[in-house]
Amino acid sequence: MNYYKPNTDYDVAIIGGGLAGLSMAILLRQKGHRVILFEKEKYPFHKVCGEYISMESWHFIKGLGLNLDELQLPIIKNLVVSAPNGNFLTSKLDMGGFGISRYLLDNQLKEIAERKGVTIFEGTKINEVSINDTIFTLKYNGGELSVPVVASGYGKKSNLDVKWNRNFTIKKATKLNNYIGVKYHIKTDFPVDTIALHNFENGYCGISRIEDNTYCLCYLTTAKNLQINEGSLKKMEENILYKNPFLHKIFTNSTFLFSSPVTISQISFDKKSQVENHILMIGDAAGMITPLCGNGMSMAMHSAKLAAEQVDNFLQQKITREEMENNFRREWQRLFSSRLKRGRLIQQFFGKSRTTNLFVGLTRQFPWLVNRMIKSTHGKEF
Repeated sequence: MNYYKPNTDYDVAIIGGGLAGLSMAILLRQKGHRVILFEKEKYPFHKVCGEYISMESWHFIKGLGLNLDELQLPIIKNLVVSAPNGNFLTSKLDMGGFGISRYLLDNQLKEIAERKGVTIFEGTKINEVSINDTIFTLKYNGGELSVPVVASGYGKKSNLDVKWNRNFTIKKATKLNNYIGVKYHIKTDFPVDTIALHNFENGYCGISRIEDNTYCLCYLTTAKNLQINEGSLKKMEENILYKNPFLHKIFTNSTFLFSSPVTISQISFDKKSQVENHILMIGDAAGMITPLCGNGMSMAMHSAKLAAEQVDNFLQQKITREEMENNFRREWQRLFSSRLKRGRLIQQFFGKSRTTNLFVGLTRQFPWLVNRMIKSTHGKEF
């Protein structure tokens, strides 16, 4: 495909208004491009997420226009990892991170995007995307739009993934693609500068401070764990998570702020394609790192930066569409594919009580192993 001749109302349409989609929209508006973004929910809203961001993203977020210093967010420098039997290890986080809820962060970025001139359709779901020569057609509840460039940052799984028969949607259930995620916000007694990862049979639960003296409590487990507890989260938590003494204490001695938890199912860590039907995939839509590695939010924003750079070059007619797609795919894989591979490998050490108990016990004697694993799943400031 050759360069397009702009005869549409927008240069770029972005499907999904999470961190990746909003970041890309802001970056492209900063370059002067006309951007429209579609989000199926209405801001502000909660979503399943550990809500811990590596410091590698700090200056990038400030560059988008959000003054993080004013928010007085908790800076996190320490890590605790516990095994189901209560054995635990501690480690310093060389780069560290900070805590902020998606409810706050996504809404702040949405407001920045609108101020900069991004058109945002909230409560709008894209039902179909097709391309004819050099122009995409997007169909959504209430209308149709033509645009020369489309990017998708709709998260872990979408109706479009199924329509496009993306590989990970048609695979049989395995230990990498059949997880559920559950998130609470709580008030509790826990160190402000620490993030903890507490393991249990077939899963793990993270806790760390966010804004307003509140903590994010988020866990990942298999669909099977829920099934054997009659589909009841409460029963599953009492029968499985409570066996870890740290989790028993947190769940029974905290004030839960949600009337019901935020949940998501069918989470997959299988490999994904970064370009699908000429659409650039960003954030979790391009590939998910296992949450225990604690770096998914930074990766989402970094992928948006990579995509925005290539789209900008294409819209300025410096490169062809094919070059835009190939450049983005190559850069994404250079930066992230090895991280995701290591994340899947590390995941194998967690999940079974016996394996996790042994792993935590051994790494307590060799703390440098923990630091090496953390560094292997994180990048540099971007």
